[in-house]
Amino acid sequence: MNSALLIPVFVQVALTFVLVFTMGAMRYGAIASGKVKPGDIALGQPGWPVRIQQVSNAYENQLASPVLFYAATAFALITGATSVLLVVLAWAYVGLRLLHALIHVTSNNLRSRFMAFASGLLVLLGYWVVFAVELMTR
Repeated sequence: MNSALLIPVFVQVALTFVLVFTMGAMRYGAIASGKVKPGDIALGQPGWPVRIQQVSNAYENQLASPVLFYAATAFALITGATSVLLVVLAWAYVGLRLLHALIHVTSNNLRSRFMAFASGLLVLLGYWVVFAVELMTR
């Protein structure tokens, strides 16, 4: 069961790397083409074109709530509290993170993006509750 819980973690990590490398390539291209001047972005994001900001925001989102997912997964693996339900919730969370990122870098429809984000948070809360109950009822 331990390896089954790690696979969604690897997918979440891969999503984060895909977004950061995509963002890096887009930023490099914008500077190399002269569309963006280094002075325009020296103090932050507002100087980047909107499309690059979208990908950057999607990447930064992968560094927020997923930290709680990584922590719960690490604790579950350390304690051996790795049930099938926890694996299902891990996949549901990662699936919703993938959906959220996809919406973020394509249509960026706020309603859809919020629904994916909020659903992911609820699944993450459930993940923690299931982990806590499994650990405390052993």
